[in-house]
Amino acid sequence: MPDQLKLPYALWSRKAVRLLIKDRYGVELAARTMTEYMRRWGFTSQKPTRRAMEPRPAEVRRWKERVHPAIAKRAKAEGAEILWGDETGVRSDDVRGRSFAKRVHTPIVRVGNKRFGRSIISAESARGGMRWMVFKGVLDVRCFKRFLSRSIKDAKRKVFLIVADLRVHHAKVLAPWPLKHKGRIKIFYLPSNSPEINPVKVANFDLKREMGDKPPAQNEEQMVRAILAHYHNVQRQPLRILKYFQHPDVRYAA
Repeated sequence: MPDQLKLPYALWSRKAVRLLIKDRYGVELAARTMTEYMRRWGFTSQKPTRRAMEPRPAEVRRWKERVHPAIAKRAKAEGAEILWGDETGVRSDDVRGRSFAKRVHTPIVRVGNKRFGRSIISAESARGGMRWMVFKGVLDVRCFKRFLSRSIKDAKRKVFLIVADLRVHHAKVLAPWPLKHKGRIKIFYLPSNSPEINPVKVANFDLKREMGDKPPAQNEEQMVRAILAHYHNVQRQPLRILKYFQHPDVRYAA
């Protein structure tokens, strides 16, 4: 990619290729000429596929073999409940699922012109417990703190919360809150860029699958009702939550 060659671009655009040619060969090509060359060489302009940064295998292995067992041992000693937390979102224009149709007739899903969505942060335990909160926009420190407060409000035991190593989860302005409530909650962080080892990712997929099986929400009220119905339903099914922890990538957390 361009940035690997110390070029100020993330993707191979015409500008990036022209700059590389100028830098390597001292030749400055016009944009139209560059487009023609790219066509001759068999290159087409494509929308890139998003992919998370590669995890660090050594850190993941250390987490599974040493860090997590130590957390579990400590939780048992302190009588704490381990919760796994993560965020996800639902959008009105996010069409999921598949449909049978004639070979030349692409299935059509009718969606409204107005775009809207909701975000969800949830936490699940390997014993079948669940806590969740629906909110607008992206997760910020204020919202995360509200979720933490809700998580310990009715908790009968101390909470050990395991979350991704994101800035919002350990922001400096958040630091005083866990210290103030250290007798009731302790936050631990997964290795960087390792979402696949978080059991809540399976729960998030379950939400997206169920939402995709339903007709698209035509307004925000319908969407919120559908999200709430899903989580209320899951919350009443501890065995369903336990199955999240049976996925091969997260079975170590069961």
